[in-house]
Amino acid sequence: MNMPYRQVRAVYTEETITVYQAYDPAIAVPALAAQRFVPPFKRERMTWIKPSFLWMMYRCGYATKPGQARVLAIEITRAGFAWALSHATLSHEGGEEVRRSPVRVQWDPERDAHHNPLPYRSIQIGLSGEAVRRYADEWITAIHDVTPLAGRVHAELRAGRDVSPLLPAERPYPLEAGVAAVVGAS
Repeated sequence: MNMPYRQVRAVYTEETITVYQAYDPAIAVPALAAQRFVPPFKRERMTWIKPSFLWMMYRCGYATKPGQARVLAIEITRAGFAWALSHATLSHEGGEEVRRSPVRVQWDPERDAHHNPLPYRSIQIGLSGEAVRRYADEWITAIHDVTPLAGRVHAELRAGRDVSPLLPAERPYPLEAGVAAVVGAS
């Protein structure tokens, strides 16, 4: 399969796109109950969202890493996602512009189910300041606990079985040309 080097791939509908985050239960449980991020979630900190389920599994070790025991699938508005990307600065550019930007984008190697790096990149989006406020207060339409799915995929992998039928059906996400240029998409 020939994938573009930098392409956003995600689960999405006409109105929403799904991103993933992993948290300690102290943050995840109240967020699930409220269907938004509430204390002890800290708005003052940068929060990273990831449209790739497998990259999230790599990051949180299938929900086995300390502080990342609960994996959340967060549906956000596509308008909010577009706002974030259009206000982004690429992390590798460094300098004052990155520090002032409400959104940072970095492209890391996508991962397969065994955490092996693939020859194309997956987008990670860091939200701070105004972007965190918009994310927490305006963009979220639903929060789902996908920790059981993470555990099932991990168990099936350890048993040597094919997990592809279990994985979320991510597909190329359409970006406007101007937004693609801002984030350095292929």
